[in-house]
Amino acid sequence: MDILLVVLQVLLTITSVLLILFVLLHRGRGGGLSDMFGGGVTSNIGSSGVAEKNLNRITVWLAVIWVLCIIAMGVIFKLQNPVV
Repeated sequence: MDILLVVLQVLLTITSVLLILFVLLHRGRGGGLSDMFGGGVTSNIGSSGVAEKNLNRITVWLAVIWVLCIIAMGVIFKLQNPVV
């Protein structure tokens, strides 16, 4: 169980970092933090519909993997330390 727990922790760390990066890559819709740092400037560089759709898909899949890692780690911790 310890090896599985280490693998899940590494996977959780990797997906956490990637999820942060992919969320930051999304195009700003206005009114948020992206406008504060110059994201409010209208720019069509890299704003392809296909690229945005693929970015959305990757972000959703990373979020699903992240949630599944957390659930699996919770189950493992529960099995290792049962409440009496």
